[in-house]
Amino acid sequence: MGLLVSVDTTGVEPEEGTPAADRVISGDPRFRTWNVEEAEGRVYAGIWEASPGKWRIEYDEWEFCHILSGRSVIAGDDGETRTVSAGDAFVIRPGFKGTWEVLETTRKEYVIRL
Repeated sequence: MGLLVSVDTTGVEPEEGTPAADRVISGDPRFRTWNVEEAEGRVYAGIWEASPGKWRIEYDEWEFCHILSGRSVIAGDDGETRTVSAGDAFVIRPGFKGTWEVLETTRKEYVIRL
């Protein structure tokens, strides 16, 4: 692998998961994550996908997100609510607390820095 890495999931087996049971508010959300890059255990990049449902989120990390498909609502405990869909890009900063609700299966590109 060279120094220029494509965010390409071809041949990458996705990790499957769910939110912790005590965080689920509604539905039966399921995750698939294709992590294509890990740098020094502190930076990760790849593709994440979630099926419909709503759960609590708490961020200790910094994350850049670019929505590829689907529709979700991210609501902060501070009252700010944002509906995101294909083409939207945003950053979630450490300390963000709230909910993530997937209305239509959502797929995003991400870069996470711990």
